[in-house]
Amino acid sequence: MLRVAVPNKGSLSEAASAMLSEAGYRQRRDSRELVMVDPDNDIEFFFLRPRDIAVYVGQGTLDVGITGRDLLLDAKVEAEELLPLGFAPSTFRFAGPVGDFTGVEQLEGKRLATSYDGLLRDYLSERGVNATVVRLDGAVESSVRLGVADAIADVVETGNTLKAAGMEIFGDPILKSEAVLIRRSNSGGSANGTAKEIDTLIRRLQGVLVARQYVLMDYDIRKDLVEDAAALTPGLESPTVSPLRDSEWVAVRSMVPKKETNRIMDELYDLGARAILVSSIHACRI
Repeated sequence: MLRVAVPNKGSLSEAASAMLSEAGYRQRRDSRELVMVDPDNDIEFFFLRPRDIAVYVGQGTLDVGITGRDLLLDAKVEAEELLPLGFAPSTFRFAGPVGDFTGVEQLEGKRLATSYDGLLRDYLSERGVNATVVRLDGAVESSVRLGVADAIADVVETGNTLKAAGMEIFGDPILKSEAVLIRRSNSGGSANGTAKEIDTLIRRLQGVLVARQYVLMDYDIRKDLVEDAAALTPGLESPTVSPLRDSEWVAVRSMVPKKETNRIMDELYDLGARAILVSSIHACRI
């Protein structure tokens, strides 16, 4: 039975469970459940703190897990990213008092507060910057005002919290993170699962990603305009073209990026396509 770690709370939890449900796996209905078995898919889910997931997977206790890329790198364990999952995006950046810093080289000899000390130490070491890293579990923005640090390194979303604390972002992003599927490094299978079972999980999650990013578009168009229409809707391989009762017209079906749906529909209509229909994709295998 494949053993999978899932975040039990926080920004990763609800989205991870929703994605697994879309992939056809049973998920818990009570947030107090810590372990749940899905016998139909021969899989067992363990609901853990997001920060601990990389540790369990890296030690081989669990086969795979869903966590943040930032948490994986910060844990410094023998685990690797298998698949980016497209949700919970975040950016890890430096911030300091307004006007005090413009680049990472100015952090030499300074004190830096962060909740991601492993990740930050590696970043500074790679750039030859010698600074003191102060590990905090939360409220990193307050550390400068309280005299604990000269600057901070933290996950930034809107930047409003930093502005309220009298700070500004500086330097390049340290890391762009999102939710990822991970497994133990150099492991074809894992402690209890097999490579085949992990591959099945990956294919299912990839199917959800594609279903979320694409729609099916159907339309009718004259035969002599098919090549121009296909250039607008090339699909993943090529569009499906089927004959109609009127021999001068054909029906075309193709997958198109969801975010470009309306633009493509407008261009197809201008080209001469009619009966343009768009359908959602529930699941797929690519």
